[in-house]
This record gives sequence, C-alpha cells and structure tokens, in this order.
Amino acid sequence: MAPRLQLEKAAWRWAESVRPEDVGLEHIEAAYRVRLEPCVRGVCRRNCKGNPNCLVGIGEHIWLGEIDENTFHNIDDPNFERRKKNTFVGLTNLGATCYVNTFVQVWFLNMEFRQALYMYENAWSVAKAEECIQEDKEYEPQSICEQLQYLFALLQNSNRRYIDPSGFIKALGLDTGQQQDAQEFSKLLMSLLEDTLSKQINPDVKNIIQKQFCGQYAYVTICSQCSRESKLISKFYELELNIQGHKQLTDCISEFLKEEKLEGDNRYFCENCQSKQNATRRIRLLNLPPTLNLQLMRFVFDRQTGHKKKLNTYIGFSETLDMNPYVDRADGRFVYELSAVLIHRGVSAYSGHYIAHVKDQQSGEWYKFNDEEIERMEGKKLQLGIEEDLAEQSKTPARKPKCAKGIHCSRNAYMLVYKLKSSRTDAVTFEVPAFLQKLVELDNCKFEEWCVEMSEMRRESVDKGKAKHEEVKELYQRLPAGADGAYEFVPLEWLQKWLDESTPTKPMDNSKCLCFHGKLHPDKICTMKRISQGAADVLYDRYGGGPRLTADSLCKDCVVERCRVLRLKNQLNEDHKTISNLVKVTAESGEGFWVGKGSLRRWRQLAKEQLDQQEEELDQTTCRCFSPCSCCALTDDAFEEKRENDSELGFNEDILCEHGELCICESERKVITDEAWAKLKEYFPIAPEFRHDQESCSQCKVLEMEGEKHEALHKMMANKQKTALSNLFQDKNRPTGVNWPQETTELYVVSQFFVEEWRKFLRRPTKCSPVLSLGNSILLCPHGGLMFTFPNMTKEDSRLSLILPEEWEVIRKLFNVDHTVKITRTLVTAEDSTITTSYVSEPELCPECREGLLCQQQRDMREYTQATIYVHKVVDNKKVMKEAAPELNVSSSEPEDEKDDPRPEGETDPDFNQANGGAKRQKVSGHSYTSHQRQGIRRSTRHRKVRGEKALLVSANQTLKELKIQIMHAFSVAPFDQNLSLEGKVLNDDAATLGELGIIPESVIVLKADEPLAEYASMDDVMQGKWGGSFRLLSLGTWPGPFPLLCVEYLGLYYILYANLNAHLREH
Repeated sequence: MAPRLQLEKAAWRWAESVRPEDVGLEHIEAAYRVRLEPCVRGVCRRNCKGNPNCLVGIGEHIWLGEIDENTFHNIDDPNFERRKKNTFVGLTNLGATCYVNTFVQVWFLNMEFRQALYMYENAWSVAKAEECIQEDKEYEPQSICEQLQYLFALLQNSNRRYIDPSGFIKALGLDTGQQQDAQEFSKLLMSLLEDTLSKQINPDVKNIIQKQFCGQYAYVTICSQCSRESKLISKFYELELNIQGHKQLTDCISEFLKEEKLEGDNRYFCENCQSKQNATRRIRLLNLPPTLNLQLMRFVFDRQTGHKKKLNTYIGFSETLDMNPYVDRADGRFVYELSAVLIHRGVSAYSGHYIAHVKDQQSGEWYKFNDEEIERMEGKKLQLGIEEDLAEQSKTPARKPKCAKGIHCSRNAYMLVYKLKSSRTDAVTFEVPAFLQKLVELDNCKFEEWCVEMSEMRRESVDKGKAKHEEVKELYQRLPAGADGAYEFVPLEWLQKWLDESTPTKPMDNSKCLCFHGKLHPDKICTMKRISQGAADVLYDRYGGGPRLTADSLCKDCVVERCRVLRLKNQLNEDHKTISNLVKVTAESGEGFWVGKGSLRRWRQLAKEQLDQQEEELDQTTCRCFSPCSCCALTDDAFEEKRENDSELGFNEDILCEHGELCICESERKVITDEAWAKLKEYFPIAPEFRHDQESCSQCKVLEMEGEKHEALHKMMANKQKTALSNLFQDKNRPTGVNWPQETTELYVVSQFFVEEWRKFLRRPTKCSPVLSLGNSILLCPHGGLMFTFPNMTKEDSRLSLILPEEWEVIRKLFNVDHTVKITRTLVTAEDSTITTSYVSEPELCPECREGLLCQQQRDMREYTQATIYVHKVVDNKKVMKEAAPELNVSSSEPEDEKDDPRPEGETDPDFNQANGGAKRQKVSGHSYTSHQRQGIRRSTRHRKVRGEKALLVSANQTLKELKIQIMHAFSVAPFDQNLSLEGKVLNDDAATLGELGIIPESVIVLKADEPLAEYASMDDVMQGKWGGSFRLLSLGTWPGPFPLLCVEYLGLYYILYANLNAHLREH
C-alpha cells in the first residue's frame, strides 16, 4: 500500500479540477477513502493508517493461533515466593538498606548470639504478642532487641522466600533512601545491643556481647631510661586495620601492633624519672573473643576533598588465622576459621552495593546473601572471584595478585569475621520462644492465604483470556466491510485496546473525531477504521459507547470547505502578483476600501498560515472555518487579547481602534480599489471592512482632542514650575548640613521621592502625570512628631531634601502641602567666646517612635532569607588575622610576648564572649524611611570580590554549624579546622543562629584554617585531657550519644577523630 502522504494527496487530487459547488458523493467518498482496497494478511506487514479499510497489524496476530495459558495473565506463580527446602530466608532491600541486611544475616548465623537473643525476655511484649494473636492484629515490637528477635524467628521458620525488615529499619530510625557507613553502623548497633541486653537478669543474655565479641588490649609505654612500664587496658569489639600499603592481612595486623619510638620533641614524660625521656610504645593483645571482627579500613577521610573515599586495594587473607603470635602470653588456643566476608561492590564510598558471604556453622557450607537472593556455593568453598569481576571498574584497575591455596584476595572485602576453632562438633538446637513461634505461624498462614488468592486470580485471568480468545476469533472475521455493504467507522485506538489483553476494554468514544457539524471530520480518517455494520452492532452491544458513525456521518460541508482551501492555496502565487498590481492602482472617486498598510505587507503570509492551519490541524478544538459562522465571532475578551500583541492580529485588524471602529490615524491605512478588496476577501472573508467614506471612531476623536488640551496644559505647567524652581530642578546650590546658607536660619524638608517624581514630570510633561500635592505625613509618626534627626537628614544616602525658604513659598503656592517640616539653626556664644550651633526641628523629634523605627529596621536585618554574605580566607598572614580577628590567636602556638594586643582581665578563656552573653550591642546608625544602612562591614551594592573570598547564600535562622558545612564545601576545610570571626569577634557557638551572632547580609566573615598537625601529643597527654577541653579519646567499641541520630548527623566528625588517633598509633 502507498505511504500515508501519497494516500493523503490521492484522496484530494480531484479538488484541483472540481469547484466547491460541484462536490458530489463520489468526491466525498474519495476524501474519506471509502473505496480503497483492503489489505491482505501476509502481504501487508504493518497497519496502513492512511487506509481505513486496512485491518492488518492492529494486534490481531496474538489471537488468531493457539495461545499459551500463561499469556492470559501477568501474575507470577505464588509458589516462586515460597521458601525452598534446606535454604535460608532473604531480606528485602528497602532502597539503600543492603548494608543492614548483610549484618543481620551474619549475626543470624552466629549460633551463640541467636540462642542468647531468643532468651531475651520482656513480659509486656509477650502479653502484647498474645493479644495481637487473639485479635488478629499486626504485632509491632517496641525495642530494637525485640525487633531483631522477631526478625530472627522469621528468618528461621518463615515459609516465605524473603521477608520485609521494615520494622527493624524503622526502629533504628534509618533513612531507607540514604546509604550509611557500614563500618560505623556495625559499631554503633553493637554498642546499642550491649546496652539493651545488659539490663537482662539472665547472665547468658546479659553478657553475650562481651563473651562473643569483646577482647582486650593494652597501650604499653616503656621508658628507655628506667624501663618503667606504663599500661592502659582497653576493650575492643573489632580491630580496625589499615590496609593502605599492604597486601596481606597479617601485614595489617603487624602494623597495628608495631612498636613506636617516642624521641625528640615527642619524648614521653616518665613519672619515675620526673622528666621527659625517650620511650617506646605499642599495643599488646591480651585476650581475643570467640568471634573476631576485623574491619579493613577501606573507607578513609580525604582531607583534600573533605569527603570519604574508598581504597580499592587487594588484600589477601587465609581461611585459617593463627593469632597466637600476636597475643601476649598466648596458650595456643587462638586459632580462628573464616566465618564471614562482607563485600562492598563499587568504587565510591557513598554508593555501591553490599553483600555477605557467610559460612553455615552446622553444615560447613558457604552461602552468598544478596538481599532477597541467596546462593549456596558449590563444594563447600568460598568463591569471591565473581564478586571481584562485578565490581565497578576504576580508571586504573589494579591487577589481581596470584593467591596460594587457602588464601583469598579481594579488593572489595571491608570486614572479615573469624570464629575460634573448637573441638566440639555437637549440633546446636534452637528453641524459638513460644509467642514468637505463634507469630511466625500466623504470618505463614497469611502467606498461604495470599498464595491461594494469587492462584485464584491467575485462574480467573485464564478463564477471561480464553473467552476473549473465542470472541476475537469470531468477530475479527466479520470486521471487513464490503464495497457496497453497510459500514461504520470506529477508532483505530479502540480496536487496538480491544485486542490488547493487558488493558480492559472501555466503551467506544467517538466524540473526539467529530467536526463542528457533528459528523466525522475528514482529517480524522487516519485514526479510524471502516468495519461492517454487523460487527459494529456486536461491539456496541457488548461494550457500549457512541455516537455511531455510519455512512450518513460523512460531512459534505467539511469536504467542500477543504476543497475551497486547497484551490485557494494552489492559486495563492498567481493572486499575489494580481493583488500586488491592483493595490498600485489609484481608486476612483466613490469607490475603494480602507486597508491597513501592515496587513497589505504581510497578507500573503497570513493567508498561507491560515490555509496551512486549516489543512494540517488535526485537533479541532477551535474553529478554523473561513466562512462567517457563529463559532468564528470574536468575543470582546478575545479581541482585546489580540490587540495586545500586534503580531497576532488578523488581516485588517491593525486599523481597528480599541472601540472596534476605524482608527483615526490615516497614516497607518490606505484606500484600495473594489477589485483588489474582492480578491483579498476571498482569503479573509471575516476581515473588518471599511469603505473609503467610513468615518473614523467618534470616541477616539473626542479623546484625541482632550489629550491635546491636556498635553498643552501640562507643558505650560512644567515650564512655569521649572522657571520658579530652577535650582531645585537642576540640583544646583543645594543646602546641606555642612553648607548651610548664611543668609537664612531656616530650612524646610521634603521627601526625595517627591523631588524625583516632580523632576520626571518636568522632563516629560506629555508622558508623565503632574505632581499636585506634597505629602510630608510619611516623615511623621502617629503622634505628629518627626521620625528623623538632623544628622540623619544630611547624610549623602538620605532620602530627604532640604529646601530654601524662598523655594518653600513657591512650593506652597504650586502644590497642596499637608504638613510643614522645618529645621531652625541657632548660633550660641558661650562665656569663653566659643560659638556652638544647635538645630531645632518643627515638629519636634518623637524619641519613642524614632527608637521603634530603628528597632524595626534592626529586626528586619536579622530576619533575612537567601541573602549573600562573604567569607574571606586568610592564609599565612598573621598581620591580617590580628587586625581582623585578634581573638583567633588565643589557641595558636604564637608565644605570649609576641601577641600585639593584650587581653582584658577575664578574657583569657577562648569561650569568654560566649559565656558572658555574646557580643556587645553595636551602636545604631541613622536610617532613612526607605532604606536600611548596613551594620558592621559596609559594602557597596556592586560587590567586588578579593582574592580568597567567596559568596554564600544564607538565612538568618540557620545555625553556625550549618554555615561551617557550607564553608567546608566552598573551601574544602573541615568544620573542626575552621576559625571564624566577624569584625574581630570569634564565632564559636555552633548552635547559635546567624541572626543571633549579628551576621547580616553583605557581612564579611574571616576564615582561618588550621593546618594538619605534624605530630600528635603523647597518649598519656591525651588521657589526661591535655589536647583541649572539648576533645576526648573514644574507647574502642563505644560511642557517645543516642543512636542513630549520631550516626547520621555526627558520623563524619566522630569518625575522623577516631580514625586520626588510631592512625597515629599504627603509624609508629
């Protein structure tokens, strides 16, 4: 079949030789393509949208053969969701919770921990569970231990292939869409579980974390002079091993325990020698737990970027780990077997995916836990190769080293779990608490009911599909309409949906295919199909809809109009030459029509656009008729809208005035002959028509005469005022506070706004409205007192103007003045012959309202949003720092005798300002009534940045801590390395808002960044609190603050401090 455009042209080819008044039935049927040959299946490969008789390729192919029952539904087999025999249960990933799922599976397969957790008791929870079981309600555990207990019971005895851990995640308060640091999560949750379980009476439950995961080591310092040994014992729940620069796990452990020499400036203060001596320091392992957790520090803080990064370094580790050589006075019992490997796939510390390889202690088989998917490894061996292949490729991928037998190499493993070897091989039995078992059985019953329901839905879908199959096979054979048989048109889209098994069939809607005459629009024929009337009767009976489009629905009016449009379009080029010649002919007296000059210039373009729009527009929501009809009449609103934009005006509408009559400006229009107008009227039948003798709009004439009178009056008024007040107009010889005229003791005050508006009128009297009154009430308070002082009035940026007495007399005559504001100067001679000047205002200043205005202006400056401030970073410039923020030198290493400005008594504490109520109140400068003067560092509106300065958008209600985070992203300086000051005042209260700290728009904050310390203080100094009052060493395995708020909000800060300390210990 011919392409769509060829069919379109063929359907209207007859219009070239047939006039609109001669259109007959054969032409109408040709336009609607009724007589086109239908397509044959097998010959036509796809549906021909230009041929309404083509019923091939509309979706019938899936129904005309034998169909598999599974295609009748989109419901998966519910048995696929059932747990297979001798397999574990997976956990659903709720978005970014894969790191939680891996730890839960590792802890679940720790037999001792699971058994102890089952013995956790809470009488209230048991009673609540029994109540939920009896009333068939959803059980919601209250604490994290209870959530984990219930989760373990489901993992052990659920019939589901995977379960939803939403309750556990919600109890932790984690954001399911944000991936947290897995290593920090492990430490924080272990600490939280220990704290909760320690409240139990049963010692097997109370001490399970200590027994299973807790070990001991000691920080040992030995004086080289007297050999005195100083020991500090600490607990640990996991060993954090630095992997940078190492290839084997044993190398990482050796570095962790490596001896450090304390010499030179880093010498150790010996209590026995009572002086600083050379010493050695190291960590000694005293005792190891049955479950040894080794954290491989892959995620480290990058001080250059201020973010964490991942180290994609290959590390080799064995399945058997002998820790006896590393333990102090070991007895040979610390031999471990690899129990779990936690993997992070990805090159970034902020994205990727977490999985776990865990060994089943009872069967000795290895399993890969990947959220819902669980895979058993073949041959009871750990297989990591595929995980390394699936990792994201970095720019310079490291080459995997060769590994010996029993050794595994990984660049993605971030945690290794080793279990102490034991000679006992007894199988451990787990008794799930009775109330939990009932809850699990209740969940299993609901799962079975869901499986039955899904199976029933699958069966119903199959039955409906079979019935639809029989219906389609029957009706499709009856769809084609004969050449001379009765037929109807139906939408192609509806037929496709009827043949689409995935969508329900709705009633037929033909309203979108109708023209303005209520019949089938010719342009919609490409979206319709012609079927037999018998098939149409069956479809309408079963599915309903309408209106029905029979042979009587072919619209002759639309076909005739389209014929006329096509003929006009074909003769447009010839008519352009004809009309161009006709408009040059001068119209004889007594004939002619007015035409807009702009319309004459672009009539061809307008005609072409209208013809194209009528021919190609498929969406007939607005009328495109070219003959006068009710739907084409412009409403007043539509006409005004068109007048607003000249480019949208129709032909000859450019000579219409706002009243819809002929405009009065004859320079914009021209008279053409009757013959030329008749030609143009063929293309624009509804264009406004004005004969040559048509009078212009009478209303516009009256308005024009009035406007001329007003303009003349305004010009005369402007000249009079300009002559009378020439100095005020030209801004010459103006009095000021410094330049007070000697010949007078009085000056008058007006607002600058009045002067500016008055000058605009004098410059353009015909365009601007005259100023008739002078309102000084805005300068006064409700009590009638003045709101401004004389010094405030005389400032350069003041919005007030001083007026001479002779000018004031003229102003009173020319304008309606509501209030007189006068300033009187008095010279007073003292006894010592000194002369002082005093200024008195009339009316007098109102102190209360003046203070209220200043307070309101100050308050407005403290309640800003998305304002700009500037941060200036000072690097290696002590002089600048002392001038800008002298208090910053308190914590520096500069000797006391080198500091320029001594502190006042009581300010030796760096937190002195904060402890004593913050900054002193600043003096309030004068304010005008329309603009605020900036406090603190004043900047021009056109700010020019200097080197080391950046602009930040802030709000008054955000805290200093949030500002420090913005500065970290802008300057790559961590918050704890930032020393901020404003006008010499240190900013150190992180909880205070910017408004409370006096930071206003355009303020400049000075930033001094602390450089990384070259040496760490000794460990004894750290323990004695000599590193600063706000810093304290965090013991391994513990963490301050409530979980998990700390994990999300303070994780970066605590992680950095903790990592820096241990990095120092391992470095030596």
